[in-house]
Amino acid sequence: MREDPIRLAEEVSSVLRHLVLLLRRTVAGQPVTSQQYAVLGSLERTPRRMTELAEEHAVQLPTMTVQINRLEDAGLVARGADPADARVRTVELTDEGRERLLAVRQARIGHLTRELAALTEQERAALAAALPVLAKLGRS
Repeated sequence: MREDPIRLAEEVSSVLRHLVLLLRRTVAGQPVTSQQYAVLGSLERTPRRMTELAEEHAVQLPTMTVQINRLEDAGLVARGADPADARVRTVELTDEGRERLLAVRQARIGHLTRELAALTEQERAALAAALPVLAKLGRS
């Protein structure tokens, strides 16, 4: 009974876990972790406050600070000041961080493209039809 919310939640959780692992394999063995790439993705559009990043990634501020320190040491992010409040520190992507994020994204898309090509046309259509619902779940 896929309409049962509990069973559906279990299935969605399991499937998403496997998809996340699939995507993580594209960065396996690299010096930057998949979690750190997720942080880089959060910085793609605009500099962010550390507290915002910690909240978005569901970690404590000290944990995010450790991640940002590592990314800064690798030259992938830089710290700045909030123009509206000089006491607030922000984090932004460096050019190298942006390039690395783009390279990982392209690797993931390439990997997914190969996996999707192995599906039938009907399976790809079903997946495409499910994307708006998955996106809605992601905004909850």
